[in-house]
Amino acid sequence: MKTNKADDAFSRQSFLGVNSQSIIERTVVGIVGLGGGGSHIAQQLAHLGFLNYVIYDGDLFEESNLNRLVGATEEDIKNKKPKIDIARRLISRIRPHAKIHATMSKWQTSPGRLKSCDIIFGCVDGFDQRRQLEAMARRYLIPLIDIGMDVHQPEEGSPTISGQVILSMPGHSCMQCMGFLNENNLAKEAGNYGDAGINPQVVWSNGLLASAAVGLAVDLITDWSKSLRSPIYLSYRGDSPTLTEDPIFAYSKKVCKHYPLKEIGAPTFTKL
Repeated sequence: MKTNKADDAFSRQSFLGVNSQSIIERTVVGIVGLGGGGSHIAQQLAHLGFLNYVIYDGDLFEESNLNRLVGATEEDIKNKKPKIDIARRLISRIRPHAKIHATMSKWQTSPGRLKSCDIIFGCVDGFDQRRQLEAMARRYLIPLIDIGMDVHQPEEGSPTISGQVILSMPGHSCMQCMGFLNENNLAKEAGNYGDAGINPQVVWSNGLLASAAVGLAVDLITDWSKSLRSPIYLSYRGDSPTLTEDPIFAYSKKVCKHYPLKEIGAPTFTKL
């Protein structure tokens, strides 16, 4: 019996459901930040067959990025290639017919396309950036999957790697409810603004976190596991290594009071 080439190409992921590939191909995904984590996500989504992308990153590729940015080459260093162009090239080589709306600037300056996404991956630096992106996603009822990692070097002993994968669902607990974002870490970050230094990053932890994030996204849109019904907060410990539900998540508020469902859509301003 002759098989359809399109069906054959995705036969290994047919367990996702009868209409899963059609859902994947129609889904519009946003990726904010295309460094170590975002580049992994872009690559994996392309392999899965996603065809509609809205991507943001204003940075140029540098030599220090080569240890973790998927799809980059030494030639890109010489050419000072924008990260967004590397991501576009990576996706297009896997899926030549993909539609990619790329913006080489901060998403805040041109958020229009992001509002049309079905799901957003946040791969940004800093707590305030996360708060802003989550607020935007909540206003337009878009699920947001945040990933991030850090390396901590104590005065004594070995360094430790930590990270998180958070699925933020409109109407449910947000990153503030979960305790990941709080006034202390936001204030501390604001006080150190412009003095962050160089944050250590490695390819394997970025890859692990990105893979978990992509898995959540696919489950969310296809419902293949029949079990993803609420937010997720996973903590990564690189020295263990483990990726498990963060203990504090059990104590988070189930209904979010920071982003009421009645406060959706474009904001309106009243003249005082």
